[in-house]
Amino acid sequence: MIQSETLELLEWHRLCQHLCTFAATKLGATAARHLKMPESQAESEQLLEQTKEVYQLESRLTTGLSFEGIQDIGDSLERAERSGILTGDELLAIATTLAGARNLRRVIDNQEDLPILTNLVADLRTYPELEQEIHRCIDERAQVTDRASQKLGEIRTDLRRLRTQITQKLQNILQAKAGAVQEQLITQRGDRYVIPVKAPQKDAIPGIVHDTSTSGATLYVEPNSIVPLGNQLRQIIRKEQAEEEAIRRVLTEQVAAVKPDLERLLAIVTTLDLATARSRYSFWLGANPPRFINREESEIITLRHLRHPLLVWQQQHEQGQPVVPVDLFISPQIRVVTITGPNTGGKTVTLKTLGLAALMAKVGLFVPAREPVEIPWFDQVLADIGDEQSLQQSLSTFSGHIRRISRILDAISNDGESHAPCHKPNSLVLLDEVGAGTDPVEGSALAIALLQYLSNHAQLTIATTHFGELKALKYEDERFENASVEFDESTLSPTYRLLWGIPGRSNALTIALRLGLKPEVVEQAKSQVGEATDEVNQVIAGLEAQRRRQETKATEAQNVLQQAERLYKEVSEKASALQERESALRASQEVAVQQAITQAKGEIAQVIRRLQQGTPTAQDAQQATNALNQIAQKYQPATQPKPKLGFMPKVGDRLRVPKLGQTAEVLTTPGNDGELTVRFGIMKMTVKLEDVESLDGQKAEPVVKAKPVPTVVTPPQPAPAIRTSQNTVDLRGKRVADAEFILDKAISEATGPVWIIHGYGTGKLRQGVHTFLQQHPRVSNYEAAERADGGSGVTIVHIK
Repeated sequence: MIQSETLELLEWHRLCQHLCTFAATKLGATAARHLKMPESQAESEQLLEQTKEVYQLESRLTTGLSFEGIQDIGDSLERAERSGILTGDELLAIATTLAGARNLRRVIDNQEDLPILTNLVADLRTYPELEQEIHRCIDERAQVTDRASQKLGEIRTDLRRLRTQITQKLQNILQAKAGAVQEQLITQRGDRYVIPVKAPQKDAIPGIVHDTSTSGATLYVEPNSIVPLGNQLRQIIRKEQAEEEAIRRVLTEQVAAVKPDLERLLAIVTTLDLATARSRYSFWLGANPPRFINREESEIITLRHLRHPLLVWQQQHEQGQPVVPVDLFISPQIRVVTITGPNTGGKTVTLKTLGLAALMAKVGLFVPAREPVEIPWFDQVLADIGDEQSLQQSLSTFSGHIRRISRILDAISNDGESHAPCHKPNSLVLLDEVGAGTDPVEGSALAIALLQYLSNHAQLTIATTHFGELKALKYEDERFENASVEFDESTLSPTYRLLWGIPGRSNALTIALRLGLKPEVVEQAKSQVGEATDEVNQVIAGLEAQRRRQETKATEAQNVLQQAERLYKEVSEKASALQERESALRASQEVAVQQAITQAKGEIAQVIRRLQQGTPTAQDAQQATNALNQIAQKYQPATQPKPKLGFMPKVGDRLRVPKLGQTAEVLTTPGNDGELTVRFGIMKMTVKLEDVESLDGQKAEPVVKAKPVPTVVTPPQPAPAIRTSQNTVDLRGKRVADAEFILDKAISEATGPVWIIHGYGTGKLRQGVHTFLQQHPRVSNYEAAERADGGSGVTIVHIK
């Protein structure tokens, strides 16, 4: 009973109603509205894996999974088993359902890395021969076709012939008795063919009157001459109906023979549709898959930016207020968290949000929080939220709370008794305004005793309260923790943020003063409260102020980091541009040098040819020598004067660093490696001796180092790149964030090329992998694999 009460208090039915809107079939929508709670963690993990695989599958497909043609044929199967004859519509629905299920299985079988879904549809039998037989016998209008049987074809041939004969006779009567008929029209009343006759001239066309117009001016008469034909037509129609029923009976018997398999088909399709609805709802929420943790292994409950799913729906579809997320980080030793703070501050919403998150993870839904989502699997989620007053049962607020809490304690006790003696408490208990509704002293004492009991018998208890005494439990028992909802005193309104480790403080007197209550009344109230309470509030206020300062500093540090990253990017881009410009200049200089050499060679060749013409004289040789000297002066670069050597920097000297265009002060003398430390402005750096000069242009004396005896080292031959299981990373189906973590580990440990399998899909995973590789310091380059090795679905990474 308390389980259903908890679901009602958490408004679980509303979430199920939202979920069912994402189902594609009537069966899936019904299953979504009545979600069953799994009884084991393994079952929940199975449902989560289904959701994950559908999520991956639909991200690869352009239009998502299609459930077209699948209908609820459960009632038809029951009637077929009880020897009822199915209608054409029911048989056609069975055929389209078989086709739709076969299409689903084909789509799943064509995909890789979907073990759960592949195993789910492995036992799916779609009976294509039954589907073909139904389509052979039943047309798109759900009517039995002529080809269903030879006898039916012959009957319908007789029907067409007889109808043509009747129509021809009536046409003759209409022409012969044109003055007696109301209009030239042949119609039917029931299965009898009639013509409209004017009432005053009914005797002109003797026959049977089957109907009369509203005004009485027209009689619909079946002429006596075609009555025998009409009787014959009726008999043939009865034969047609009997034959159609016989055909549908045969088809019904074929359906009844495979009823268990068709029921299994419906169950599989419903499971698949429900998993698809969970996936699409999770995608719409922007939710992430949870991981069930074991708090006994010191794992922390982590729910960052957790949002209330019903409030998200309200914001999107009902123009509600923006949803303020909460952060929940609960250490493994914590068993009870008490949340304090002003009314309407968001305490109750926090309780409901956590309760819904636990239930969503349990039924296989993703949780609307940022990754990683880590939460325990709870046997039970039990809640006492709201007011249970009852005039009929004479229950006060306090009585209602106590009765519900009693049912919670009974459920926890029964859960413990139903398991082995080594069973550990594994329930989540949510208590709103624990101990409220009675004398504050007794209520506070009762709340303390209740929370201490729950700390021993429940996995986790979250309780909201106004009792200040509960704040001190944290300092007496390490299993207790405090939290509070933040309140902005400047606007006299809550911020809906949850603050951990800081108990809430009373704001009633401050609010009363701000709202205009006489100061002397507020001062009198403060004196009644006592100095101790005032000091506690001052300490809490100091903690809150310290927290705000830390958050401000964290924000400023984040801004500085972003600015540094932006500047680093700009400097890197400028350095790249300078390198490109230097390469272009070097290339153009090389071209100019080659052109000058070619031209100089041509001019020298001309001088040589002039010497070779005739008999050269000494004067000719002198002229040739002068010409060559002019060519050398023209094309040889002017030699730079050698700088004077002999300068040796000492500590305190001023010198120039030409590459930087700066003058600097010497901090350390050159060492054996020829490097010294200099300072210009506030910066210090190490430079080489050959990169500095004195202020008057003298180069430094080079440091003479003993030349080491060269040793010949034969470089090792690189091993051929062979793909193995150790250097292959399979990322198919992973998210980019998860893939980056796996890639970084594989590249850091790699000693040779790494093969990365990311598949084709939508291309998002491949694009994310390539973006990550471009930024990794150990990656020299990467390329797509050969066609035989996976083509563009595999990337080979080469390590520096």
